[in-house]
Formats: sequence, C-alpha cells, structure tokens
Amino acid sequence: MESQVHSKVQEYYGGIAKSITEGQNKSCCGCGSTGNQSCCDGISSSAVIYNGENLSDLPKEAVDASLGCANPLVFARLEKGETVLDLGSGGGINVLMAAKHVGETGKVYGLDMTDEMLALARSNQEKMGVKNVEFIKGFIEDIPLKNEAMDVIISNCVINLSDDKPKAISEAYRVLKKGGRIAIADIVNLKPVSADIKSQTDLWCGCIAGTLELQEYRSILEKAGFHDIEINPAHVYTREVIEQLFGNSPEYKTSGVDMDKVDGAFAGAYIKAVK
Repeated sequence: MESQVHSKVQEYYGGIAKSITEGQNKSCCGCGSTGNQSCCDGISSSAVIYNGENLSDLPKEAVDASLGCANPLVFARLEKGETVLDLGSGGGINVLMAAKHVGETGKVYGLDMTDEMLALARSNQEKMGVKNVEFIKGFIEDIPLKNEAMDVIISNCVINLSDDKPKAISEAYRVLKKGGRIAIADIVNLKPVSADIKSQTDLWCGCIAGTLELQEYRSILEKAGFHDIEINPAHVYTREVIEQLFGNSPEYKTSGVDMDKVDGAFAGAYIKAVK
C-alpha cells in the first residue's frame, strides 16, 4: 500500500540513514528538517528528549538517528516480560532502550518501511548484542503482525507523517491485546492553523503539515476504540524556540510565515490510551 507520501518519507529518511552509516552528520530536527539548519541544541536533540535516560551504552549511530519530538519511554512504563512494538523505529534507539526495560523475558519489535533505516537498526542491534529485539519491514497503516499480539505500542513523531492516520491508529488498536496501551510522542496543534501556514512552516521544520489538533487526535483514538485517552503537550514550539532552531536557515527566512500565528501553535506531545 505504498503511497506518494510513503515514497517521499522513505527517500528522506533513507538519505539520513545512509549519511549516518557513512559517518556524516545527521539531520537532527524532530521529524526531520528539510533545510540545513541543525537543531541538535534545541528541543529535538537526543540529550534533551531523553533527559534522564542512559544513552551511553547505545551505539552512536542509534543516537544520531534519533529524529523524534519527545521520549515515549517516559510514560510507556514498560515492565519485564512485556511485548512491545515501536512504530517507525528508525535507527532503533527506542527499541534498544525498550529492550532493557522488558528484559530477557520480553520482546521488542521495531517496524519501519525504509530499508536503509532497517539496515542501520539491525547493525546497531548487532553492536549491542541484543537478542530480544526484531526489526521488521512494513507500513504503520498495515502492520504485519497478528491481532492482539502486543502489550504496548510506542512511537516517536511518526503518526503525523502518515497520510491515513485513522488507519494507522486502528492498526495499532488491532495488534494490541485487550488492556494493552499506546505511548505515542507526536507533534500536535495547540490552536487552529491554516493549511497554508502549515505548508509554509513545513518548509523549515518537516512533518508540521501533517499535524492534528488535540480534539481531532482524540476523536481518531476514540473511534478506533481506545479509552483513558490523555494528550499532554511536553515541548511547545514558541516563537523564541522556533527562532533559536531555525532563525538562520534560508527556508525560514524566505518562508514568509506569520509568526504571530505560529507562535505556540505546535508542540511535541505525550499521547496515552488503553484498549
């Protein structure tokens, strides 16, 4: 079910994986900046997102390939023996960290549609010698796993890249066991923003164009069957943060975005729900 959106995302993240494998610097904006501006010192850097987590025992390539917007492990509360699925696992940072939480009796699957990222993730797994991990290829809208197979589903800034978010959420619901839970980090809209503004903003901070407003996100989760839904903004993109991250990039300077409309409109959020 590969779509035009899938192809663009595969091309972009495949390029990032290739550059990391070849020892080049990553593009480290949360969800991927389309420009050259590095935001490693901003809210989307691994040091900030994974504050309090020990990253020292992870391969550098796994940390470099972290392109998320928040840390889903903070609120996933993984337990020993659980089976976990990471949607859009990229270079494997969340999978490898989750593997430590679930222990030898647990299992963590990483799902990604990009061959280069899967190869990078498997290489990182081999470097760590982790046995309770498996990386599989597939789309989040068509998860190649059985019904009710997972205890927990995590994801980091991936759902908003989907061109069929209701299908992605319903697939997550399908593969979760009854009583299972999701712990998703994603970019959300905190206030209404026009499609035109989103499109302009997306030029200098990728994946903004696909964001949902809080109530819309909640509605999709409810329609899929989830309950006990919580959506908590964690990292708000204020004017000051945006200018710090992107102020010097050509894409930002030429986008013509009305910053009064963008100021505080987007945030990296923690999204929890139960099946």
